[in-house]
Amino acid sequence: THTHTHTHTHTRDAPDQIITTYLWARTITCPHCDGLVPLSPHWRLAPNGVGVRLNPHLGDKSGSERRTCTFEIVNHIQEQSPATIEQGTATCPYSDCRRVIDGAEVKNQAQSGNMGEQLYAVVYKKRIKTTKKNGERGKDKWERGYRAPQLEDDNRAIILERLAEKLPDWEARDIVPSESVPKGLKTIEAHRYGMTLWRDMFSPRQLLCHGYSVELFQEMVEDDRIQGNLTDMRRAAYGYLALSIDKLIAYNCRLATWNAGREVIGPKFERHDYAFKWSYSEMSPLVSGLGYDWAIRQTTKSVNELVTLVCPETMSSGGDSVLGIEANESLPPGVNISCKAGDSLDHLDDSSVDAVVIDPPYYDNVMYAELSDFYYVWLKRTAGRVYPDFFRRNLTDKESEAVANPAQHQSTENVNAKELAGRAYQERMASIFTECKRVLKANGIMTLMFTHKATGAWDAIATGLMDAGFTITATWPINTEAEASLHIRNRAAAKSTIFIVCRKRQNKKSNDEHIFWEDIERKVGEAVRRRIDEFQEAGIGGVDLYLSTFGPALEEFSNHWPIRRGKPREKPKKHRNKLQFEKNWDPYAVTPEDALNAARREVKNWRLEKIIDLEADSNLDAATAFFVLAWDTFKAPVFEFDEALCLARAVGVNLEKDVLKRMAGKKGGSNIVLWSSSVRAAKAALGPVDGSRGMIDALHHAANVARIQSLQAASDMLTEYELDQDSAFTAALKAVLEVLPLPRSITNVKLEGEVNQSADDFEVLYNLSQFALKKKVPEPKQMKFWKDNEP
Repeated sequence: THTHTHTHTHTRDAPDQIITTYLWARTITCPHCDGLVPLSPHWRLAPNGVGVRLNPHLGDKSGSERRTCTFEIVNHIQEQSPATIEQGTATCPYSDCRRVIDGAEVKNQAQSGNMGEQLYAVVYKKRIKTTKKNGERGKDKWERGYRAPQLEDDNRAIILERLAEKLPDWEARDIVPSESVPKGLKTIEAHRYGMTLWRDMFSPRQLLCHGYSVELFQEMVEDDRIQGNLTDMRRAAYGYLALSIDKLIAYNCRLATWNAGREVIGPKFERHDYAFKWSYSEMSPLVSGLGYDWAIRQTTKSVNELVTLVCPETMSSGGDSVLGIEANESLPPGVNISCKAGDSLDHLDDSSVDAVVIDPPYYDNVMYAELSDFYYVWLKRTAGRVYPDFFRRNLTDKESEAVANPAQHQSTENVNAKELAGRAYQERMASIFTECKRVLKANGIMTLMFTHKATGAWDAIATGLMDAGFTITATWPINTEAEASLHIRNRAAAKSTIFIVCRKRQNKKSNDEHIFWEDIERKVGEAVRRRIDEFQEAGIGGVDLYLSTFGPALEEFSNHWPIRRGKPREKPKKHRNKLQFEKNWDPYAVTPEDALNAARREVKNWRLEKIIDLEADSNLDAATAFFVLAWDTFKAPVFEFDEALCLARAVGVNLEKDVLKRMAGKKGGSNIVLWSSSVRAAKAALGPVDGSRGMIDALHHAANVARIQSLQAASDMLTEYELDQDSAFTAALKAVLEVLPLPRSITNVKLEGEVNQSADDFEVLYNLSQFALKKKVPEPKQMKFWKDNEP
């Protein structure tokens, strides 16, 4: 606090230019010409076109030590150098080479310790002096700027010398992390590029900086301990200081990026993984008002927010006190915080709690323990000195974590680790819910927050709830992210969280009383129908609309649990060769996933009705319905395979036979991509022109002919196959024009890749509709909406 005040009081004594951030690129040696190659997927620095241009110096000959790049700052995006790394494959920037460097070679150099780093830009703030109307000096302004590196910026030689002096002592005293990075679901990403120790995630000067922080922290704690000053208040202060150090560590590591759009450092966990960063940013830690000052202010802000949350009246005066409580004020009511496993609440009595609010891990979305190790290895060397009971493990506990982590279920036997992880998650959550039910009063409420695009995750959480003895009494989707921008993203994403309200199940059925799924399925559909309009009016759309209906479906389903089938279901092929860990196949069993699939089908029918006004004698065939609903649901051409599979089931198509290699292909390990008409034509994947296999084929044939030949040729094709008289073709055209992305000619929004190809399809099909079917196909609603809302 004193440092913060001092900085602002004497701001005019500060230098006129302050370096805030250093930007580094990882480097490899080109195996073809021995040139030093700085790696970056782009060279942007700011959204206004400011960036970096590489100046490769060829040296005297191939392999010369002077065969390196220098950098200059440019002001236009056209002047920036192209990427030197893309999807793991590098490109040599030297004019006499320009060869591609295979991704395996890049990894090999990283794993063998031959990957280096090169400073390519320095970010600074420059003081702008202002003058008031009366001639007095006004408040200074600070303007961000960029410059190329200078020789004095790079002090690596001194750093390496100092680190070599300090490291043996620090290792002996356990000052810096010596732990290995375990191979887990997310941490395996670090191993791919040679980061096998936690300290490998830091450059030498970052490691030196953080090592000094820990050393000083431990010395301060030990001095207080020796002098008898280590009071509870000082322990708490040390705890917050440890968090501040970890805050800075997240912004000063090799995995922190430069956000060119916002011109700020992106912290290590902008994404929940350990994905390798080809270029990284580094905050100046000792600049007054930045670095440690900033990290401590951030921690202070968080503490104040927690105090306000617990006792808002203490902060009403708006004071600067960290606790918001003056010495003569009484303390607010106590809040008990326990750190225990959720399935072992032995400090709480039976039926003693009015409400349980739980935000559980979302199945396999985030591997919290694996990610926490990044902080833990530092915290146990700082906070662990004042709170040792919390840091007795070498690394965080992965075994008892409530997530579906396949890495914790690997075996030498031929077993499905992913399925074992799913079952372990379900059983763990059921155990937690059972304990929650024990401590909950008879009329108590448990509110659960959950969201996941895969029905398997919902099936696991719902089964756990019902097995524990809960019934779902209400559900609400809550928007938890900002609305998407006008730029259509290339992948689908959920933006809402479902709040699930549960109570203890009261109705007890006798053993011989059976409720059959065939009777309940209709009620589930009716429950979904009653809520769909309400959800859409509240702004829920896309994939979130499907997710929002899971709530009322499970609500109705759980009210009748347990449920059996009256007629046996066919055994799925995936169960034919299941191993000993699989449960016995029960053809009469019913699971929450049955309710979720019923919800999807209901939304499918309702959504098609909303997209277009189907005529009495027309309908969308299954293949076309899949294409339309995929675009309508995911708002992107690329989405997860599991989601495609669920949508295919809801629509009534076989994903492998009717969709893949016909209108879509696999992309990456777990995604599929919908093909445009031009891609399908290039792959010879278009079906019969007459639409006998699906009207989406006829539409794509028409789009391709119109694009390659002319609108008249496409119109003649429609007439030849009598498609211009076919209400099914007209319905399909209407639907496709409502879901495909609008082209740049309408929105002035630049699109790329698969999205742009599909926008081209919209443009040519819209032009064809105006040319040949204007009386039958009205202007698309989305196009009219865009025109009505143009600025």
